[in-house]
Amino acid sequence: MKLVECVPNFSEGRDLKILEAIANEIKSVKGATLLDMDPGADTNRTVFTIVGAPEPVAEAAFLAVKKGSELIDMSKHSGAHPRMGACDVCPFIPVANMTMDEAVELSKQVGKRIGEELEIPVYLYENSASKPEWRNLANVRKGEYEALPQKMEDPEWKPDFGPQKFNAKSGATAVSAREFLIAYNINLNTRDKKKAHDIALTIREAGRYARDEKGKIKKDENGKKMRQPGLFTNCKAIGWYIDEYNRAQISMNLTNYKITPPHVVLDKVRELAWEKGIQVTGSELVGLLPKAAILEAGKYYLKKMGESAGLPEKMIIETAVQSMGLDELSPFNLKDKIIEYAIAEEGKLVDLTLNSFCDELSTDTPAPGGGSVAALNSAMSGALVAMVANLTNGKKGYEDVWEEAKILAEEGQKVKERSLAAIDADTQAFNGLLDAIRLPKKTEKEIAFRNEAIQEATKNAILVPLETLKIASEAVVISEKIGKIGNHNALSDACVSAVNANAAAKAAFLNIKTNMSDIKDKDWMQKIMKEAEELAVKTNELALSIETNIKNRM
Repeated sequence: MKLVECVPNFSEGRDLKILEAIANEIKSVKGATLLDMDPGADTNRTVFTIVGAPEPVAEAAFLAVKKGSELIDMSKHSGAHPRMGACDVCPFIPVANMTMDEAVELSKQVGKRIGEELEIPVYLYENSASKPEWRNLANVRKGEYEALPQKMEDPEWKPDFGPQKFNAKSGATAVSAREFLIAYNINLNTRDKKKAHDIALTIREAGRYARDEKGKIKKDENGKKMRQPGLFTNCKAIGWYIDEYNRAQISMNLTNYKITPPHVVLDKVRELAWEKGIQVTGSELVGLLPKAAILEAGKYYLKKMGESAGLPEKMIIETAVQSMGLDELSPFNLKDKIIEYAIAEEGKLVDLTLNSFCDELSTDTPAPGGGSVAALNSAMSGALVAMVANLTNGKKGYEDVWEEAKILAEEGQKVKERSLAAIDADTQAFNGLLDAIRLPKKTEKEIAFRNEAIQEATKNAILVPLETLKIASEAVVISEKIGKIGNHNALSDACVSAVNANAAAKAAFLNIKTNMSDIKDKDWMQKIMKEAEELAVKTNELALSIETNIKNRM
């Protein structure tokens, strides 16, 4: 699932009725989750955090901007924070399975709607900027709201979207796409703010002023103070003292964790602190972060220890939490700290016990059904590959295949996770088909809309098990690989993995075939059936070959 975050900032931080009205607009959109609303009375500004799939988040952001434009009057606004509009900025941040280019396109779609439908001038900045000088928000917002009347008369300030006309009530809005920002603090066993800040100067991108041997600041030929760059790009840092914890901290904003991840910064700070006789006692995440960031940290520390990263997701996260001391100051709750866990739906099939799942399966409701069972078989296949690989890695006599086993363990975990997601996806696809069938059909227009909805829902009910079939075909391949190199004592488990992958493929194929009779688009039907048949035959042949081979070796 693609996940995107949107963080619109509104020029209102005092009137809770206005803020609640904006929040209600966001909450009205299915698929968009309002994670946080952070008002500031002094700045007279509120930051909303919305997360979800791209389309719902885009709709929620637009509705929020629309409601803000109706309720906030910029001609009467005052506050400590720079601002130029009722919705001052509206950045989109890719969180999972989404590229920056996709986030840029999404930002432009929303910016276009704001400009055209609400008649608010819209300027694109950062990664979405239409001209280099507008990448920097400070340049776009220069002069703030008060400068807008003059800008609207200047051809150089023609907005990217909307009219070049002063909107006295709503001002202008800046829309962008940017990387995810992680607010991260490192805890020290000292109360000396200066020592903490000295380390901060060493690591931050801006660095510090360069000094000569006598300690004087160096200047260039123009008399400008020279700087010594810091160790990390995309890192802003200061050192400060926290009364609440009676210690100094290094406080950071990491503006691109893909380039400068928190665990890499932490390890360097540990080195720098040790040189000063200081200990790092732990660290702290402020707000939420993408799951990918903490999984990367967990895998980093597992590999440093020479251990396999082919473990269940929560075990990898626990490794990161322990290694980084993220629970030193307060408990590390997954739902409070990781975006994907914070927005996870309640009551999913994958969260049921085996007893409850089988009970649900056995009732007279058609879903969950064979498609979900196919995905479960695929998940168990991947899990068995990971198990055999982990029983091989680190074991005497298998030294030559340890590294390959580590890779297969991770691949098995990926198959397991993707398959588990398909368990609920299959049931949701079937329920979506039922919803389409239940649409009204009294008028010709309603009938046409219903027929189209049924076709789209039926295609989705086919594509979900097709994805399960693809995953199962990958599962049988890694079953063969681990069967060849894996711990001989777990050979039967490698074979069971192949058998389960084959069962998943056959079951998924049956679910594809049973829905094909309702498809009107015969070209699409033939294309999908050809792909499904080829995958099913290939998976079956390989699974039978693995079973024969392993039986002969036992």
